[in-house]
Amino acid sequence: MTNAVQAYSYAGPSTLTEGHLGLSTSGGRTATGFLDHPRFFSGLLTQAAPAAAGLLAVADVALARYHRPQPGFTRDPVVTCGGDRLRFESFSACGGVYARLDVLGPALDGEVFDRGTTNVDVNNPLREALARVGGRDPLHVGVGPDELTVTTADGAVVEKKVPLPSRWLRGFAEVQVIAAGFDLRAELPGPQAVRFLRGLPKRAAAEVWAVPAGRELRVTDRAGAGGVHLAGVGRLATMTRLLRFAKALRVYGPADGSGSSAWELELPGMRYTLALSPQAWRGFSGEGAVLDDLSRDETADDADLIGVLLNFEPTLELGVLAARSGLPPQRVRAALTQLGTAGRVGYDLAEAAHFHRELPYDRAHVAALNPRLTSARKLVEAGSVRLTGADSAEVTTDGGVRRVRMEEGSCTCEWWFDHRGSRGPCKHVLAARIAVRENVVQETRA
Repeated sequence: MTNAVQAYSYAGPSTLTEGHLGLSTSGGRTATGFLDHPRFFSGLLTQAAPAAAGLLAVADVALARYHRPQPGFTRDPVVTCGGDRLRFESFSACGGVYARLDVLGPALDGEVFDRGTTNVDVNNPLREALARVGGRDPLHVGVGPDELTVTTADGAVVEKKVPLPSRWLRGFAEVQVIAAGFDLRAELPGPQAVRFLRGLPKRAAAEVWAVPAGRELRVTDRAGAGGVHLAGVGRLATMTRLLRFAKALRVYGPADGSGSSAWELELPGMRYTLALSPQAWRGFSGEGAVLDDLSRDETADDADLIGVLLNFEPTLELGVLAARSGLPPQRVRAALTQLGTAGRVGYDLAEAAHFHRELPYDRAHVAALNPRLTSARKLVEAGSVRLTGADSAEVTTDGGVRRVRMEEGSCTCEWWFDHRGSRGPCKHVLAARIAVRENVVQETRA
């Protein structure tokens, strides 16, 4: 599997000294252009203890490998300044857990210098310092090189080089698409939230369902009406240090209760969210949720148009983007999926809206991370697809003829029999759907 290499270059290490948290930034895109070391914010975190604990939790997810734990490289969290909030994001090394801390307006009191996205240095001394933050005293925070209180002895930059596996990069794209289809399944106030999370099985690999029972959530070993699947309860471990600040817990998932889930702790002036893949051994990169949208010919052009309209807004209104672009909402939604594959949008469940960010990774590499779609287009170009009806097709491959039903996404290939659509369409279904659209275009032109 292909790996990219991410090079982090910082003006100095991030530090926490005498109540001043200086977060060192690497290169990233901002509202004023690309900067090597952008400066986003300087001011007070009015809720120091939960903010420090939340930032440490996000950093811990970036370091973790929940499936088959083993030593590896840490990937520095990403921060986005959207003007009225700071969002810290990370992804586990195993590709199955996404974490985000949203520090909202009520918890920030200071000056915004720019909007944009970059990596922030989280080193071991900083981790140790964050773990010691307590009490209710405000903490001064600066996101950018001007806020560093300690630099390297010789003033040299701090450089890190880490591999970014293809499945890890694809995960950022998959999560926002999957989460956009979630519903709120349950909401617990603080005391009940703490009781539920502390009452989960102690075995990290345990697989359970959380089923609403009145104003509580009940843990069962089988699916129930309105329930949410939780595979690998140990993947919620980073919430433990935040429980003393918890005001509420909201649980999100698909309507059928299967697959992925998202768990959101409301904290004073902020939110901490974890999205979990369907199984501890299964990363988001295998979901294939983006493929149908990406397979449409007009999507890339639409994404270019929508991308020009983005300006690091904390929430993106579908209707507003449709009005500004002149595109129908369904094409705007597909364009947002395309932008997600380049790390340019995320999804906030609490706001039920996308937000603009620019992951500081190579766009060309990220855009080439969907081999099923590449294979499907090659099948169409080779003339391997024969439409046999309004909803059926035959796709000729080296392994034989595959019979496809496009509406339900079924196929006679091994992929479909193994996954039954739970990991997105196979290449044969994608090829058939592309061929249908191309046929419609040709008939229209004729």
